[in-house]
Amino acid sequence: MFLKGKTALVTGSTSGIGLGYAKALAGAGANVVINGFGDADVIEAERLALEAASGGRALYCSHDLSKADQIEAMMAEAAAALGGIDILINNAGVQHVAPIEDFPVDKWDLIIALNLTSAFHTSRLAVPHMKARKWGRIIQTASAHSLTASPFKAAYVSAKHGLAGLTKTIALEVATYGITANCISPGYVWTPLVEKQIPDTMKARNMTKEQVMNDVLLERQPTKAFVTVEQVAAMALYLCRDEAAGITGSNISIDGGWTAQ
Repeated sequence: MFLKGKTALVTGSTSGIGLGYAKALAGAGANVVINGFGDADVIEAERLALEAASGGRALYCSHDLSKADQIEAMMAEAAAALGGIDILINNAGVQHVAPIEDFPVDKWDLIIALNLTSAFHTSRLAVPHMKARKWGRIIQTASAHSLTASPFKAAYVSAKHGLAGLTKTIALEVATYGITANCISPGYVWTPLVEKQIPDTMKARNMTKEQVMNDVLLERQPTKAFVTVEQVAAMALYLCRDEAAGITGSNISIDGGWTAQ
């Protein structure tokens, strides 16, 4: 329980990778703030399970992170209930797949707001508490797409490249305060976000579901296997340890060899 007494906020954490992070952090004793959308009863069951795992508290915030005022309200609510945020994991994301000439402007705006701008807002609001404590961890869920690109994902690739740059900048600014900032860049992890983009990719590429999974999703992943949520969460947990204090400004790939090519 090496995180006992610390508070972690994980955005986009009602399912998938985000929930995996929350479970790992709670298992290490942290109070946890989760955020996202979904069935209220399912979310409440997960919240109670997090409290049972940590022996501490878990708070659910339903705020819309595509809006700055909603992010400010979430951060204020979390601080009032649990104190300032010691561990911030920016994981919220959304995807849309379309050729650049057909890419809907509203989808571009949403993806940039949720995948990139929200991380700026949460980070700027979390850093003062971390500086005061002289300890903090900021972890971004980037993507293999923070290091490389794929067709039909203009907004997502742009947001993830931007997130990597934001993280390096934060790391340099807080380097003398006991705070680290890093990206974790998974390849394809089997999550609701990945599953939901399959129909759009089928349409964009005129493929069957099986072709999309084998010839698109896993085509660039040499292991030919999806990365697991647990593997990604384990890396985040390690980055929270004192042994990882020297790792900052890094972009850590967990992609089955994708970006080694």
